[in-house]
Amino acid sequence: MKTNRMKSKLLAGEAALGCSIMVPSPQMVEMVGHAGFDWVLIDMEHGTIDLETAELMIMAAEASGITPIVRPKTNHKEDISRVMDRGAMGVQVPHVNSAEDARQAVSAVKFGPGDNRSLAAGTRPDSYGLSSSMAEFIKHSNEQTLVCVQLEHVAAIENVDEILSVEGVDVFFIGPSDLSQSMGHPGNPKAESVKNAIERTLLTITSAGKIPGMPASVDNLDAILSSGVRYIYTHLPKLVGAAASEFLKKGRA
Repeated sequence: MKTNRMKSKLLAGEAALGCSIMVPSPQMVEMVGHAGFDWVLIDMEHGTIDLETAELMIMAAEASGITPIVRPKTNHKEDISRVMDRGAMGVQVPHVNSAEDARQAVSAVKFGPGDNRSLAAGTRPDSYGLSSSMAEFIKHSNEQTLVCVQLEHVAAIENVDEILSVEGVDVFFIGPSDLSQSMGHPGNPKAESVKNAIERTLLTITSAGKIPGMPASVDNLDAILSSGVRYIYTHLPKLVGAAASEFLKKGRA
């Protein structure tokens, strides 16, 4: 288990800038790494990435020096633990609406007594059992892995105080798209009620001394940073679209 440099930045109060990729391509992960991002979100919820390709994309992230975080297909323990065993340094767990949902996410990532993550010999993050004792791996893994829970439904916003009390959660991510849909304004996170809910929830998270997360684009990055958000990613298509627009605008002028 390698050191999670992105988690170290967050704990130091710095912003960690990532890029979300939902197409099955280790090469794109390498490009994101060489471009200078801190981390990559390998999106298995919305994209076409299967488990085998996710492992290759995690390896590409490691090779290019960025932190691989995976968004699993669901918030089920099996989906979370399977990507952790492939070497993910953390997960961004979708559809967390209660403290119990958050506790289950933590238990799927961390080793320990009770109904926690299954412990197997010879997994990738344990260097296939060839570099250290299992006890050392368990300790280092529990220290370095990151748990991010997504608050993206009305229920999650209503239960935010109890979710914030769950030990082991590192980042509380507000999902504007799903939240807008849950609040009756599909695709419009700028609707007054949605905007106010996001602002209130961000203030609740930061006031509790916790780390908030949100997506961003070039257009709203300054505002996102000013609101105290430190776990930030943009989408690869948005980067390509912005660069393509600028290139074509100049070329066709």
